[in-house]
Amino acid sequence: MKPTIAAFRPDDDRLAEAVSLLESLGTEPVADPMLAVSPTGAVPRADADYTVFTSKTGVELAADADWTPGGSVCAIGESTAGVLRDRGYTVDVVPEEFSSAGLVAALRGSVDGARVEVARSDHGSDVLLDGLNAAGAYVHETVLYELTRPPESGEAVERAAAGTLDGALFTSSLTVANFLDAAAERGIREDAIAGLGDAVVGCIGTPTREAAEAAGVPVDVVPETADFAALARAVVDAVDETDTGA
Repeated sequence: MKPTIAAFRPDDDRLAEAVSLLESLGTEPVADPMLAVSPTGAVPRADADYTVFTSKTGVELAADADWTPGGSVCAIGESTAGVLRDRGYTVDVVPEEFSSAGLVAALRGSVDGARVEVARSDHGSDVLLDGLNAAGAYVHETVLYELTRPPESGEAVERAAAGTLDGALFTSSLTVANFLDAAAERGIREDAIAGLGDAVVGCIGTPTREAAEAAGVPVDVVPETADFAALARAVVDAVDETDTGA
């Protein structure tokens, strides 16, 4: 029997790609979109010395609006940087640590007195804004899109509570929160957490891992690269090792 692995990507090409990848790895994907993207119609400012993108979605929305940068372009993570390059932008800064704290550390010595535009979702971490402000930057945030939980989400929650989920791929702190909210709505929050304890739980980076562990969800896998494909392969490998007793 193929292992069941839950993916919580938005219900667009990202979820389709996740399903295709998980199928190619010999698993039964549980496609459970825990995020829905609603563009606000806003566009990043073009007069900033630095513009920060935190996701591929933000890049695509800016590029579709024909945004042109006025200064250096920064990306948190190689996936975001890759989409920027694909859309014709030059990427000037990618921090070694793919996180808000990592970008703050990378920019700390160069943004004193500079205008920094942060283009992201409505659920961005305060770590980035607070850190850049503390470094002396004049920070402006543009919310390019809002993230909500689709009402139809929750299949993976029910599988976890029933003990029939072998792995879960959490790609942000919000996917963790939405998973647990969906479980609470069904009255099975504790059962779902217990079910995750018997599965292999993967988180795409340190902030996501910290959010999961703070909520009582044990985390088994955090890939070295903050990338969905790396996360999926690492979790599938861990599930296979568990099944074979390795």
